[in-house]
Amino acid sequence: MKISFWAIGKNHEGYIKPGVEEFTGRISRYYKVDWNLIPAPKNAGMMSEMDLRKKEGEIILEWLDKDDWLVVLDEKGKQMSSEKLANFIQARANESIKNLIFLIGGAYGIDDAVLKRADHKWSLSQLTFPHQLVRVLLAEQIYRACTINRNEKYHHK
Repeated sequence: MKISFWAIGKNHEGYIKPGVEEFTGRISRYYKVDWNLIPAPKNAGMMSEMDLRKKEGEIILEWLDKDDWLVVLDEKGKQMSSEKLANFIQARANESIKNLIFLIGGAYGIDDAVLKRADHKWSLSQLTFPHQLVRVLLAEQIYRACTINRNEKYHHK
């Protein structure tokens, strides 16, 4: 299985990049892993929130393959403990999912068409985090889940 992280927006900011690279490298011990940064649409600053979400959604849907298993990070999604996330990832691997995608949406959320296509909606927290910081949090939690599945010492309960 391959784990893909997708995020709408610009490159990782300077304070984020080392954390993203660190945890992405650690995940690569368990799964193939990559990041795909989806550039904001042209003239994004001139679009309404709804139009921007719709355009971002069109881009995401174009990038997806029909067999991709899509997890959308959404504030209305289901929350999971680290152990449940580990079980969730293991279940996808057991189902022989080829590409497990975790999508971080844009500043105004995710278009309804993408939410309908999603195989799972996940909320990291009820708190609001900066878009860039979510990248590090997500990568760290996926790494933590991998270590839980292997009974390694990273996760303490």
